Amino acid sequence: MTAGPTYEAIDPVRYIGNRSSGKMGIAIAEDLILRGAEVVLILGPSSETIPPQIAKVIRVESAEDMHRAVMSIIADVQLGIFSAAVADYKPRDVVEEKIKKVGEELSLDLVKTIDILSEVGKRKTATQVIVGFALETNNEEENAKQKIVKKNLDMIVLNSLKDKGAGFQQDTNKIMIVDKENNTTKFELKSKREVAMDINNYIESKFFNS
Repeated sequence: MTAGPTYEAIDPVRYIGNRSSGKMGIAIAEDLILRGAEVVLILGPSSETIPPQIAKVIRVESAEDMHRAVMSIIADVQLGIFSAAVADYKPRDVVEEKIKKVGEELSLDLVKTIDILSEVGKRKTATQVIVGFALETNNEEENAKQKIVKKNLDMIVLNSLKDKGAGFQQDTNKIMIVDKENNTTKFELKSKREVAMDINNYIESKFFNS
């Protein structure tokens, strides 16, 4: 289970990041444990309190850190849920000293971070279930369906920033689940704890009820 943002260093003081709090991923992990699952939570920088039930937590900062942590355990994972909001780009070079405020402009040369979900999809076995998350602002459902195919996923949990009360740093969320058969299931705005239960109910009923 991955959750939270990643921070990509610019210099010792500054970074590129996003507004993800990790609340959604933590709620999913906690609910999975209540269902009897053994969970490893790989968590980016987050100030959220970790419930004591989640005993196995790997703290990471950058996309590279998260990639290493994921790859170290993915071969033994039956279910992988990737809710982390991994930064898409990072500075090409990290400056060793704090950048001084000089001049009116500052340009950063950015390069892509490693695509963790794509790497997982390439290594996915026939017995593994891999769940991705997508936060979209337009063409939400179509983009999610394309992402499932491109990254070899079993399903995606889709958020839209157009939905009030959904997205980063909220205590509520509104989701749509899209699976690899292009089935779509929409849910109403709920607390993130309730959303976590909806997600896990869907996963359990579709992939683990034989």
